[in-house]
Amino acid sequence: MAISVDIEKRFKSFTLRIAFEAGNETLALLGASGCGKSMTLRCIAGVEKPDRGRIALDGAVVFDSEKKINVSPQERRVGLMFQHYALFPQMTVLQNVRCGARRSLKGEAQERAALDMLKAFGLEDLQDRLPAQLSGGQQQRAALARILVSDPRILMLDEPFSALDSHLRFRMEQEVRQVIRQFGKTVLLVSHNRDEVYRMADRVAILNNGQMETIGSRDQVFSDPGTRTGCVLTGCKNVSAIRVLDGSHVQALDWGIPLTLPLRPGTDALGIRMHAVKPGEGENSFRCRVAEVIENPFSITVMLHPLAAPENAVPIGWEMEKPVWRALQAEELTVHFPAESILQLKG
Repeated sequence: MAISVDIEKRFKSFTLRIAFEAGNETLALLGASGCGKSMTLRCIAGVEKPDRGRIALDGAVVFDSEKKINVSPQERRVGLMFQHYALFPQMTVLQNVRCGARRSLKGEAQERAALDMLKAFGLEDLQDRLPAQLSGGQQQRAALARILVSDPRILMLDEPFSALDSHLRFRMEQEVRQVIRQFGKTVLLVSHNRDEVYRMADRVAILNNGQMETIGSRDQVFSDPGTRTGCVLTGCKNVSAIRVLDGSHVQALDWGIPLTLPLRPGTDALGIRMHAVKPGEGENSFRCRVAEVIENPFSITVMLHPLAAPENAVPIGWEMEKPVWRALQAEELTVHFPAESILQLKG
């Protein structure tokens, strides 16, 4: 494994407890703001010191509270790109990148390494500009060039696209994915954007209030997030607490409907993604009225209120393509929840 982390750091509002290992892959830390994602990266980089625990990079221990090991940030060879890039505003692009070059490189070798990295990122024509004279995408490339010229052991990206306009994000994702492929080592990606995580990560860890709730392959976590927090963070809009009736029957309390499914022990909530609701009779079918129709740019979201549910029940969202809604359009509809599409959740 390229990185092994098992740390704890206490704060007034929560305690950060994180443990994971990662190899030559992209591991995304997905969580809401303030849950401890960025602090985890800062502890790995040596910018913050955990209260206890151990961090090892490529088998070399860089932090161990019991053995009193705390290697300096400069000696850890960790590449951390901050949310707003942290370029030196008074330095040119070339000077910024040259600052990142390894200490072992001197004079002409350092200059050549910086120029080669600028060329690799398509910045050679901008080398004399200041950061304020660059676009958001150019600033990001300059920040990545400054990090990678140091030949880091791992690359850590803290919300790398949050400072970009929406129309630039998709293109910059493509560029960063190419950088990650060429880097070929461990990459830690911090994000609260599920689409960004899905497109870029090999594995995903769900963080909530300083704790790592779930970790697994990208497809595994998105198909079965396991917790209410993970369900919401991976984009599920329909979530309900339940009352267990027996081993295969529950009452969905928020939606006001009974459901049948093989229940896992410890399940106390259910979710179903809006695209997983199916029209017509079938498993877990119920009649409902259309409470609201919401038009999206390329789809329709229909909010459904089960006829048998109390008036204060939470509507269920169902998303479909516009031609499908035009064919089904009615004031009342029958829909069903296939048991295999229902997410079983804890917490």
